Amino acid sequence: MDFKLTPEQEALKKEFEQFFEEEMKKAPPGWVYGLEGLYSDEGWPFNVYMAKRLAEKGWLVRPWPAEYGGCNAPMMEQLIFSDVIGYYGAPGVDPLGVGMIGPTLLAVGSEEQKREHLPPIARAERFWCQGWSEPNAGSDLAALTTRAVRDGDDWIINGQKCWNTGAHRADWTFMLARTNPEEKRSKGLTYFLVDMKSPGITVKTIESMEGSRHFNEIYFDDVRVPARNMVGEVNGGWAITQATMNFERSSVGVISGVRRALLDLVDFCKETRWQGKPLAENPFVRHQLAQLAIEIDVGRAMSYRVGWLQEKGEIIAAAAAACGAKVYSTELWHHAACTGIEVMGLYGTVKGGSKWAPLRGQFETLCQTTPGYKIGGGTSEIMRNIIAWVGLGLPRIK
Repeated sequence: MDFKLTPEQEALKKEFEQFFEEEMKKAPPGWVYGLEGLYSDEGWPFNVYMAKRLAEKGWLVRPWPAEYGGCNAPMMEQLIFSDVIGYYGAPGVDPLGVGMIGPTLLAVGSEEQKREHLPPIARAERFWCQGWSEPNAGSDLAALTTRAVRDGDDWIINGQKCWNTGAHRADWTFMLARTNPEEKRSKGLTYFLVDMKSPGITVKTIESMEGSRHFNEIYFDDVRVPARNMVGEVNGGWAITQATMNFERSSVGVISGVRRALLDLVDFCKETRWQGKPLAENPFVRHQLAQLAIEIDVGRAMSYRVGWLQEKGEIIAAAAAACGAKVYSTELWHHAACTGIEVMGLYGTVKGGSKWAPLRGQFETLCQTTPGYKIGGGTSEIMRNIIAWVGLGLPRIK
């Protein structure tokens, strides 16, 4: 089989690479790839700057229709873009706005909702967060209790959400609320778009164990939401939620991020000596690095297969393949982080602010953050269930 890109795709990839090579020189000192850097006080202005630059280039929402700010780019070209941006650890693409609610509105939103929300996303003028998880409804999202009650032309929302990535930076949130209290599970949920400046909304940040603040809690106290901001039908939010989660799950950006981290680790091993020889000559270290390189190539093939299936219109197969790529890529990230610490020894556990921290402490940070990647966006266990049910047709456990 021929896995090479076409000449046109190679040229496009080179254009992306040249752009990010230059722009990432403007990153703030100590820039950290991932949510930890994206929503930090130092990283957020750089993220907004990069988002504006991508919007100017017409790259922020390339697969979208031109009428909403895109250029009708094929899925494989978007995959190449995600591959490159992940390798350079560049910000600019709102994972919630561009990656989730935008495609959801394109698929199921009203024309009014598309006109109101998609152009500002495409221009990098509106950033989003997700209002799904609650203190007692995480993986079991259908157990959520946040209530929405109809009052004339509005819905009044009361409740609490948690683990809301970037809520302290977001302009809007897309969320689920229970509109039928008689239904205890998914049939009584409705999907809403809510302006984060609405009276009655309170946001409190949650500090992660490595010190970053990108998670939040959102409290809704009699928050009024216009009925036109309801997406789909009353009590029909669960199906829309499933559609939202099916967008952009190739995980190619994660794989390319691991590849960049591996190259940094290889350079460290070439430059660092142990017992009079470079670490790169140690058989154990060489085996560890080679194993990661093999696993990265496997993950990249899995990610590109997702894009290929989506381009062919095989939605069910693509959904199962995307779940497989998500499990593999997030667990690979954690494996790579642990490998880096093992190779570096005790120096690898030193935080990035210290002069003794190899590679600015990136592997120390990854060791603490990557376990969460296996939970956020659907735990590895849930992903494996979907692979079994949707991909393999196995029966569900009653």
